[in-house]
Amino acid sequence: QLQLVESGGGLVQPGGSLRLSCVASGFTLDNYYVGWFRQAPGKEREGVSCIERRGRGVRRNYGDAMKGRFFISRDKGAVYLQINTLKPEDTAVYYCAQYRTDACSNLVRDVYSWGQGTQVTVSA
Repeated sequence: QLQLVESGGGLVQPGGSLRLSCVASGFTLDNYYVGWFRQAPGKEREGVSCIERRGRGVRRNYGDAMKGRFFISRDKGAVYLQINTLKPEDTAVYYCAQYRTDACSNLVRDVYSWGQGTQVTVSA
């Protein structure tokens, strides 16, 4: 089980951008399928994006709200989530996730390990 650590959240104005980072303590994420989820106040945790292990290159976004604005990538053992044109409805805690199997999924039940989360607040 990986110990995942997220960073990069914060308070940003609508229309701004953020890049969230996810690293595994003592490990590289290159060999893992990694997902990003988010949980807004009073709502269920939802899948945002997923990237297959290094070398496979497949990336997925979940939900129409993410299309064209959310971009997942990996570099030097870490996984990133670039979020552009932020909207107030993007306000949530964003979690990095290790899956139970080598498969991307937007389902919470398919996650084996979670990071502690990083808060993203979009407000003027």
